[in-house]
Amino acid sequence: MTSTLLDNARLVDPEAGTITPGAVLIEAGNIKEVLTQPVENTEMFRARNISVVNCGGRYLAPGIVDIGVKVGEPGERHKESYASAGRAAAAGGVTTIVTRPDTAPPIDTPEALEFIRRRAAEDSVVNVAHMAALTKGRDGREMTEIGFLMDAGAVAFTDCSRVVADTKVLSRAMTYARSLGALIVAHPQDPGLSRGACTTSGKFSSLRGLPAVSPMAERMGLDRDMALVEMTGVAYHADQITTARALPALDRAKRNGLNVTAGISIHHLTLNELDVADYRTFFKVTPPLRSEDDRQAAIEAVRSGLIDVICTMHSPQDEESKRLPFEEAASGAVGLETLLPVVLRLYHGDALDLPTLFRALSLNPAKRLGLPGGRMAAGAPADLVLFDPDKPIIVDRFKLQSKSKNTPFDGARLQGKVLATYVGGNEVYRSA
Repeated sequence: MTSTLLDNARLVDPEAGTITPGAVLIEAGNIKEVLTQPVENTEMFRARNISVVNCGGRYLAPGIVDIGVKVGEPGERHKESYASAGRAAAAGGVTTIVTRPDTAPPIDTPEALEFIRRRAAEDSVVNVAHMAALTKGRDGREMTEIGFLMDAGAVAFTDCSRVVADTKVLSRAMTYARSLGALIVAHPQDPGLSRGACTTSGKFSSLRGLPAVSPMAERMGLDRDMALVEMTGVAYHADQITTARALPALDRAKRNGLNVTAGISIHHLTLNELDVADYRTFFKVTPPLRSEDDRQAAIEAVRSGLIDVICTMHSPQDEESKRLPFEEAASGAVGLETLLPVVLRLYHGDALDLPTLFRALSLNPAKRLGLPGGRMAAGAPADLVLFDPDKPIIVDRFKLQSKSKNTPFDGARLQGKVLATYVGGNEVYRSA
């Protein structure tokens, strides 16, 4: 494997919270050395048979680790395959995707997990880690063989948007997971209140005549989960916290020393309920888009570190499932390829700086899952993204690498372009 020097870059270090000019030396798939200034004489590196890449003063950051990516294998390969998801991730600066188990059938046995691990290893150009189902069939009645699934490579356990309504089943699963050191990823939502809802309750949903759910449903679901976490001591990650009402409960749990983290999707950080407009189904996601006050509260929570992770919740849906009346349309949006340029809206709007963004995009998700990436430091994997935050682009959904094209940002004018993506020191994407 050839060594590479990425020179003349602005290095984004989410651990130190800094941006500094410098260079990165890659050797054997890992970061060998982080140089604190651009190299004046690159010939000495070329003489050692080291490939030199001039980054042109652009930004170099740890590759994004995206928790909660839906890939349609098995069962819905026409919506997304590991090959297409890998290409989309590479084009978006995502170097590790962490997949959800809400496939058909669900990933709830070691055999099913081994199948998708082989598929991912064969077809994806980026790293892939896998979550497994918490209960069999994601039905909330009987927990899966957590220990065997961990042995097979599962990094976390979740039933995704199907909330385990039976508190006793969930408490038993949490207790068992705690004994094994397993991480549970949950979807905080009261299942009764949220059933059938497709918007957040308020004036907008009333005017549109759409079934709605109160933001309190998220608060109630989180309160229940936090009580169970306190009782069992399990490691817990909330896949999405999207409402201001839920944030005090999250803050209280952290201050009480519970092993709790939380994420939010890029769609909830950059869009609000009014974007649904005239029933545009590409804006139908789970949970539904929230008010502008909720969005601003979530941004502040990311800034303060209360919300730890920004993710895509990448959910590919085909045209047939989206071209329906709003109530009947499938929920979800693709996000792998648009994640970085969309999140840079917050940077250009002076809401969040780049180290803070990459702390939530790369460092924190890697740390939470025990993965080695997310750092700009010697010894870390050379999973990196080179990008220009000021480059203007116009999103064309038909040019996306994902098989499904259900992005809410179709036609959007954004600032920020991925120039190159490196996985294990190998260039897996370069923009045209």
